[in-house]
Amino acid sequence: MRFLAISLLAVFVASTASAQQGTVNHEGGGVTSFSDGSNLPAEKIGPNDLIGLTVHNEPDFTRTVRVGANGDIRLPMLMNHIHAAGLYPDQLETAIAKALTDEEVVIDPIVTVSVVEYRSRPISVSGAVKKPVTFQASGNVTLLDAIAQAEGLADNAGAEILVSKKSSAVNGDTTMLIRRIPVHGLINGEDPALNLQLEGGEDIRVPEAGRVFVLGRVKKPGSFFITDGSESSVMKALALSDGLDTFPSTKAYIYRVEGGTGGRNEIPIELKKIMDRKSPDVPLMANDILYIPDATGARARMKVLETSIGIATGVGLAMLYIYH
Repeated sequence: MRFLAISLLAVFVASTASAQQGTVNHEGGGVTSFSDGSNLPAEKIGPNDLIGLTVHNEPDFTRTVRVGANGDIRLPMLMNHIHAAGLYPDQLETAIAKALTDEEVVIDPIVTVSVVEYRSRPISVSGAVKKPVTFQASGNVTLLDAIAQAEGLADNAGAEILVSKKSSAVNGDTTMLIRRIPVHGLINGEDPALNLQLEGGEDIRVPEAGRVFVLGRVKKPGSFFITDGSESSVMKALALSDGLDTFPSTKAYIYRVEGGTGGRNEIPIELKKIMDRKSPDVPLMANDILYIPDATGARARMKVLETSIGIATGVGLAMLYIYH
């Protein structure tokens, strides 16, 4: 019984060791890699990445090596550089073993390569986010993961996210590919394809929402972000400014920049009819100014009434003083 228990324990230890020492071979194959589990997720190596190198029984080759900007690495006692960019770690193991063998430096080398640090896969997140950040893509990274790295969208985030990445054409020219991702669809998961898979090299920018400006006879004049799309409306702007104040005019005016002149056009609207639902709501565009003037006649009448009350009160007090 004791012999059986010892045998089972030996099988378990052997199986565990075998599982920890296995490798995944990509195209091109590779020599046996003895991983300690500390490797980053297996991704293609790129310029400026830091790799860890071990050659069994060859301590002179146990070191970290920074991949050059041209994608090459250079090892001691080797005449030729080894191109590492674009290779998986196990493929680079094969290339190093071949170079050591071809130059007769080591016979039948057993090579282990691990990625200590990625620097070739930056993802930048900027704009209307809570904490702009640049990080390295490692493993499976999605657009939502990148937004989470920036601690989420800011309150003034616009309706779209711009994802841009350089792409090399067949003739060697570089073009910039830009994708526009609707925030609402991404956050609500309406279309899983909007949650892009990122590979590194992406620049993610969240533009600020446009603003409308509300002035005049409202309770809270100011500027307000349009976060629900490319347009707002007069009724929405009034709601954001806490509604109309006293003595508003029955008419209002929208001042809008149109064309390349920089001047603003004045657009009159029937405010009272909109409020009474006798006219449709009027859309507002980014940078529009909504101005609600005074109802001058009503204000003038109120001034007369206030003055009359003041005079009557003053006369009454004077008569009361004389009487006493």
